Amino acid sequence: MAVSGFEGFEKRLELRFSGDDPAAGKGLRRLDFTSLEKVLHAVQCTVVSAVGNEHFDSYVLSESSLFVYPAKIIIKTCGTIQLLKSILPLVDHAATMGLTLCGCRYTRGSYIFPAAQPHPHTSFEEEVLYLEETLPENLSCKKASVMHSKSHHKWHVFAACEEGCTVDTVDVHADDLYTVEICMTELDRVSAGKFFRRFDDGKNGDSAGKEMTEVTGIRGINVNALVCDYAFDPCGYSMNGVDESRYSTIHVTPEEGFSYASFECVGSVYDEREEFFEVVRRVVRIFRPAAMSVSTSCSTGHEVWRGVAKAVEPLGMRLRSRAADEFPMAGNVVFQTFATRRN
Repeated sequence: MAVSGFEGFEKRLELRFSGDDPAAGKGLRRLDFTSLEKVLHAVQCTVVSAVGNEHFDSYVLSESSLFVYPAKIIIKTCGTIQLLKSILPLVDHAATMGLTLCGCRYTRGSYIFPAAQPHPHTSFEEEVLYLEETLPENLSCKKASVMHSKSHHKWHVFAACEEGCTVDTVDVHADDLYTVEICMTELDRVSAGKFFRRFDDGKNGDSAGKEMTEVTGIRGINVNALVCDYAFDPCGYSMNGVDESRYSTIHVTPEEGFSYASFECVGSVYDEREEFFEVVRRVVRIFRPAAMSVSTSCSTGHEVWRGVAKAVEPLGMRLRSRAADEFPMAGNVVFQTFATRRN
C-alpha cells in the first residue's frame, strides 16, 4: 500500500427540498451555472463536462459528479474535497427559489488515506458534528451509523429529515427507487492500465474519455444511456450516464498501490431483478477487483440486495460480510463486502 496517493473513495451528499411543487417545474435546475460554479469552487472542484435532459442535469466534475433534479441535488466527490461545506450555499440558493431543505443523506466508505483529509472530514465523528451544526433545525429526525465488515472497510451513513417526512413527500416516484453504490479496490493491472492516457496522444479529455468508454466495455453497461465521459491526464476517468430520469456514474483511480473504481446507479423495485444482477456482473468483469463492497438503499423495504452474492460468485467473488440498518428517509441500507477467493 502506498504511503500517500490520490484518495479514490468518494464522499456522497444528497439534499432533498420541498416547496410549491418544485418537481412540476424546473425547481433547482433554475440555479444558474455561474452560481453553481461558485459553490463548486468553494469546495475546490470544477465542471469539466455536462449533459442534461428533460428530467435532470448531469455534470462531470474535476473530482467526480453532480446531479441536479428539480427537488434534489446529489454531489459525489473524491480526493480531499471539502464536500460538506457545499451545504449552506446550496440551501441559501434554494431558498431564493422558494425551496426548503427537507432531507439530507451523507455516505462514504473508509478512506485509503484518512490523514490527508481536511476539516470537516478528518473523521466520521467530525463529519457528523459538522452536519448537525450546519443543517437547519427542521431536520430533527437524524441518525448516524458506521456499518462494519470483516475487513477494515466500513460504510458510514448519516441521514436526517423532517419529523414524519418520507422520501415520496417531495417525489412521488422515489418510494419505488433504490440506489446502488459499488466500491472496488485492488483492480486488475490490465484492467486498470486501460485508464492511463498514452503520452502525447493528441486528444482532449472528452475524446480520450470516449475512447476509454469504448475500449473498456463501459459503454455496454447500459446501452440506452447517454454517456458523458472524461479522461484525466495522465490517468483517471469519470463518466455520468443519463437514462430518462435515472443516472449512473463511474469513477476510476487506476494507480497501482491504491487503485480504486466506483459505480453507482439508481433503479426501480419493479425492474427485472436479473437486469440489475447483470449490471453488477458487467461492472465486476470490467474492473476485476480483488475486493469490493455493494451498498443498496431502498426506502420501500424491498430486498434488492438479495441475489447479489449469487450473481458475482461465478466471477470469483465470495461474500465476506453483510450488515443492515434503517435510516430516516434513506430507508433500509444493506452493506455487503466481497473478496476474490485468493484473498
